[in-house]
Amino acid sequence: MTRTGSSEPADRMFGSRAERTLGAMAATVVGLSILSMIAVFVAGLAKVDTSQGIWVAVTLLPLLGLPVGILLMIAAIVVNAVRRARSARSSS
Repeated sequence: MTRTGSSEPADRMFGSRAERTLGAMAATVVGLSILSMIAVFVAGLAKVDTSQGIWVAVTLLPLLGLPVGILLMIAAIVVNAVRRARSARSSS
């Protein structure tokens, strides 16, 4: 997809590259954390020993991923608020 002219209409619709990147990062981290939690629940139902091997990382991923995902979402909101404030300031 090629863009002709200014990218301003696309920025108004989809936000800046930083907003899109932060949003994608937050969604990926939270999604992986949720999948990891589901894997641990299924492993528990299947009576798999989750105290060894890769299961340690799978068990710890939600403990780190969910807070990081929330911080990324907050960062995306702040970037969006700053962009809107600058846009409102420049249009008035």
